[in-house]
Amino acid sequence: MHPPLRYLAIAAVVPSLLWTGPALAWGSSGHRLVTQAAVESLPSDLPAFMRQPVFAVETAEIARDPDRTRGSGRAHDSDRDPAHFVDGDDEGRALGGPLIAALPPTREDYDAALRAVGSDSWKAGYLPYSIVEGWQHLVKDLALWRADNAGVRLATDPAHKAWLEADRARRELLIRADLGVWSHFVGDASYPLHVSVHYNGWGKGPNPDGFTQEHIHVPLEGPYVAQHVTLAAVKAQMAIYKACGCAIDARVGEYLSSSMGLVRPFYALEKAGGFKEGDRRGVAFMTARIAAGAEELRDMIVDAWNASDGMSIGYPIPVTASEVEAGRAGDPYLLLRGND
Repeated sequence: MHPPLRYLAIAAVVPSLLWTGPALAWGSSGHRLVTQAAVESLPSDLPAFMRQPVFAVETAEIARDPDRTRGSGRAHDSDRDPAHFVDGDDEGRALGGPLIAALPPTREDYDAALRAVGSDSWKAGYLPYSIVEGWQHLVKDLALWRADNAGVRLATDPAHKAWLEADRARRELLIRADLGVWSHFVGDASYPLHVSVHYNGWGKGPNPDGFTQEHIHVPLEGPYVAQHVTLAAVKAQMAIYKACGCAIDARVGEYLSSSMGLVRPFYALEKAGGFKEGDRRGVAFMTARIAAGAEELRDMIVDAWNASDGMSIGYPIPVTASEVEAGRAGDPYLLLRGND
């Protein structure tokens, strides 16, 4: 887990306070921006409830929750804090272990590979798996919503239809919560210091460029972003949806690698004074990174929707969401409510 940071600038009235928690990314403003910009940019073929302004705003507030729930207790924090980061080294590996661009398929495999080089997923962080697992969960959420929605349309029994309408409403609440929490980790990965061993000053090891050793992580991701980055500027920098045409773990590996490639430019910009008040270079950099997070989040949501029609649901004999929508799976009420 990342060691304590020195301070967190709160406001002009209080220049600095001692901060004793692990590094956050982004601050409240940054996470709101990533999630709201992404959800407000969803295309028209996604469900209407996800494209309502209130959904974007409320999901953006939920995006802050993985930081807000820190301090819940030792068991909780020791397991969940490493979900926010991965310590990529200068060779693109997680603390000398597997390549971040080509990680093992499960966290168990990842942990085994790290233990082989004297580390583990708690020390190295497991942010990539937070993103992959959250995406897979969202695909299932959306498949169940498809089935509920189809059931409302297809049901002939009034009692069945009423239950399916209520279950669809419950699923919409769950999607908002699950998407909000997951979006936090997608946003974390767009901040270069959350995918690097150089997460709070350059740290140990060779430093031929003389990059800062100051604890710059929180002041720049939090107060700096809150003061200088706007929703309009973020949305203006987002490109249109781009399909990956690849598995989710490959997409996540590419995303993290892209962010890792900006660690050295980040420190070079800090050394050149780019984050000093009045210098627009730092504002441009942070706006671009938050836009990259929002863009990636939006694209992953669209990919999840597209994948959800082929996701299986039901037990013990599963069917796909598309089969339910086509009316080939019998009464959706029996499938979704369960017969036990």
